[in-house]
Amino acid sequence: MRSSNPVLSGRGFARIKGDAVGTRDLNTTDFNTVESRPTSAPMSIDDVVIKTAGLFAVVVAVGAFAWRTNSPTLALIGFIGGFILAMVNSFSKKVRPPLVIAYAVAQGLALGTISRIYNDSYNGIVGQAVVATACAFGGVLIAYRSGKIRVTPKFSRIMMGSLIGYAIFAVFTLFVGFPGGALGLLISVGGVALASMFIVMDLDQIDKAVAARVPEEESWRCAFGLMVTLVWLYLEVLRLISILRSND
Repeated sequence: MRSSNPVLSGRGFARIKGDAVGTRDLNTTDFNTVESRPTSAPMSIDDVVIKTAGLFAVVVAVGAFAWRTNSPTLALIGFIGGFILAMVNSFSKKVRPPLVIAYAVAQGLALGTISRIYNDSYNGIVGQAVVATACAFGGVLIAYRSGKIRVTPKFSRIMMGSLIGYAIFAVFTLFVGFPGGALGLLISVGGVALASMFIVMDLDQIDKAVAARVPEEESWRCAFGLMVTLVWLYLEVLRLISILRSND
């Protein structure tokens, strides 16, 4: 199975052939399309939900500490450590839960400080961003489960192309700054929409992994990938709300 999520692609799910994951329901004859049998219990949706919730509990706990400390040094450690751990977790063939948890700690350090900075400038913005992120995730989840949004090869290509373009733009803004006015607002809305659509791709890959009966430990990889996307969405929402409030 070739994942559209860079976190999931080519690693733990690489041994699964694409025709084995077209549906969540596999009969016993479909199992011979899996190149290697999992030696542990197969992954379930509950496994992913529990681990994702646990990782976000770590992010919130560490983020609360970083909020109170409000140290740029901790934020820098979180950014650098998070980037390194993200690369290691994304490209490692073996799932390493301690490194996934360490990534959540690093994200907590970075997000707690960033959230404090935003909240000092726009009182109450963090609560608004959390609610908006939860609503966006809930809306996308409902749309995906109801079949309103389907992940097709064309959809995946468009999303990956958009991600590459947005990543190039993000690097460019590090040197020239983020545009203001109507253009900045439009780009922020696009960033929120792009992050939301990647949640759809994450959910699709999780469903395919469950259908292919990958080993239970792969739920850590799925939880990590989903957390990366949700953190991205939160940051995009935070920036969008700050732009809207600055225009009041």
